[in-house]
Amino acid sequence: MREGIHPEYRKTVFVDANTGKEFVTRSTRKVGEKRNIEGEDYQVISVEITSDTHPFWTGKMHHLDTAGRIDRFNKRFNGQIVGAKKKTRKTVSAEETEE
Repeated sequence: MREGIHPEYRKTVFVDANTGKEFVTRSTRKVGEKRNIEGEDYQVISVEITSDTHPFWTGKMHHLDTAGRIDRFNKRFNGQIVGAKKKTRKTVSAEETEE
């Protein structure tokens, strides 16, 4: 590998902003905040979502109500969209049904 082209790899603590759980790892990102853990200096990076709070890992998935969203859209615009093609059903007149 060529010398001088790679960023410095530092010891880092990622802190979940919601739960306070800490993940000790390494990173190339440079920040000013530092913390001494067991005699070694680690830089501290605060993150909002980690495996401790992400819905996929916690099992608390949120499902979107797509039917409700479509109904709200139709109610709000009620056919005012210009240039949109409407799907229409062929209506059967009363004379055709008597035959």
